[in-house]
Amino acid sequence: MQTPNFEMPTEMRDFAEKSVDQARNAVGSLMANAVKATEQAQASGQTFQSTFSAVIAKGFDHAQANANATFDFAQKLVRTKDLREAFELQSEFVRSQFAAFQAQAKDYGTLAQNAAR
Repeated sequence: MQTPNFEMPTEMRDFAEKSVDQARNAVGSLMANAVKATEQAQASGQTFQSTFSAVIAKGFDHAQANANATFDFAQKLVRTKDLREAFELQSEFVRSQFAAFQAQAKDYGTLAQNAAR
């Protein structure tokens, strides 16, 4: 017994080749997009990490500056000669610390704006 010789019609072969090419292109695009998304996620993670590190470092800088200012004030305060001088010193300290806190808040605002970008 002889098996019949079956040939695929040219149209079906062309259609199958096009389907394979389209599937190959679709998977290639999917993989390229997945790689791009992964790279963007890594970049975002690195940006967050560097911003977070900058905020922590800035916080330590501000804490150190505030502590130094407070100790300087205390040292000056114990050297005052009378109550009037102590009140003047206190007023000066409050003004300078308020200005320092405003500058520090501005620093944090700048960091937040940079992180949002």
